[in-house]
Amino acid sequence: MILTSKSLGLGFGIAAAIFALFWLAGPWFFLEGRRPFQINFVAGAAFGMLLGLSIHRLLNVPTQKTVSAMALTAIPGMLIMAAVGSHFAVFFPDLNPSLDKVFGSLMLWFYGFGLAGAVWRARKS
Repeated sequence: MILTSKSLGLGFGIAAAIFALFWLAGPWFFLEGRRPFQINFVAGAAFGMLLGLSIHRLLNVPTQKTVSAMALTAIPGMLIMAAVGSHFAVFFPDLNPSLDKVFGSLMLWFYGFGLAGAVWRARKS
């Protein structure tokens, strides 16, 4: 029960932080060109992997519970970001609505690497 509430709480917090980040600094994430696009996805992968590798320490759970903790952390963010992506122009009126696909891909990239890092951490121990 404690694992569930801590993980879901962290997940809602991360989702709120991502939403605030894109709401405040969204135009800087979608600069024209190949290089900014690549930097966004590398940063998303790095932050996701870092989260997955350190989730057991953040939530103070046994290493064997790392995958469960990361999965429960990812659920709120994936659901909320899917809703935000499907109504992208409503939530981010200053951004081009066609960027919803990039936003959704970046969110899947972040959470996917988070889950991959958690699996790697759990198998390593």
